[in-house]
Amino acid sequence: MPTIQTKNLCKTYVSAKREPGIVGAFKTLFTKEKTEKKAVLDVNFTIEQGEIVGFLGPNGAGKTTTIKMLSGIMEPTSGECSVLGFRPADRKPEMLRQISLVMGNKNQLWWDLPAIESFKVFKELYAISDGDFKSRLEFLLEELQLTDKVETQVRKMSLGERMKCELVAALLHRPQVLFLDEPTIGLDVVSQRRVREFLKLLNKEDRCTILLTSHYMQDVQEMCPRVIMINDGQVAFDGPLEDLTQNIDSPKRLRVMFEHMPSAEEIGRHAKVVENFDGGYLLETPRLQTPKTAAEILEHFSVVDIEIEDVPIEEVITKFMAPH
Repeated sequence: MPTIQTKNLCKTYVSAKREPGIVGAFKTLFTKEKTEKKAVLDVNFTIEQGEIVGFLGPNGAGKTTTIKMLSGIMEPTSGECSVLGFRPADRKPEMLRQISLVMGNKNQLWWDLPAIESFKVFKELYAISDGDFKSRLEFLLEELQLTDKVETQVRKMSLGERMKCELVAALLHRPQVLFLDEPTIGLDVVSQRRVREFLKLLNKEDRCTILLTSHYMQDVQEMCPRVIMINDGQVAFDGPLEDLTQNIDSPKRLRVMFEHMPSAEEIGRHAKVVENFDGGYLLETPRLQTPKTAAEILEHFSVVDIEIEDVPIEEVITKFMAPH
């Protein structure tokens, strides 16, 4: 049985339509016209134990709503979903003890207390034994470099330290499934890298299944062999990240350094100029023509160095989501 599964999963929000002004407010008291917004529409996918999957899409695509249904916070309007064989909306303790949810814009730690006090509360909530709590906490604090921070009042921590403490709180009970909604939002580059390295280690050590949403494409590129893209509440792509770039025929880029810098017009005869920098150009060429283009440049110009790169994944996703 898959660890996570959805079948025709749908979520529709119903709200009262209100006309503007005082007259509109008065009418609403007596006649309430309803409006519907379909946030998630017939979403189908399965995730096996131990996978790390990137869950991508533009704002309002339905990512957070889907995660809330999978974690049991919301109940689907129709369709089905299961996590570890449980129906999430039932909120059974047997399931809740095996999952965890971290939302980058929500806090679960007590703001005015040292982080260690919050950890002790979670120990009691999840009935973790003294020995397991001690060994698990030591592991998490060491890997996230927080050993000297747990006695600090949460409000006095940096954003990066608080986010890492949120991860500790979410992982004390060794969950089998971890839902991460923008876990590195607002973090500096160093903190983002540290969190990514830790999550990959966690996946390797615990075989923890991770479903990750993030607007930082570096998170996805470094952590997620597979991505599910959702747009307008529906799955638009499900597969390996590298297939995404190939499916939309994304170009390749050549970063070329010259001994004698040619003009943009000269080099533009061979490839599209994306930008120029000191001593070279960043060029773009169709993926299948990359070897031929590189050979032409090496033949016609005095090249010091040449590197072949993929187009940034942010641009690939933007192009994929664009109306056709």
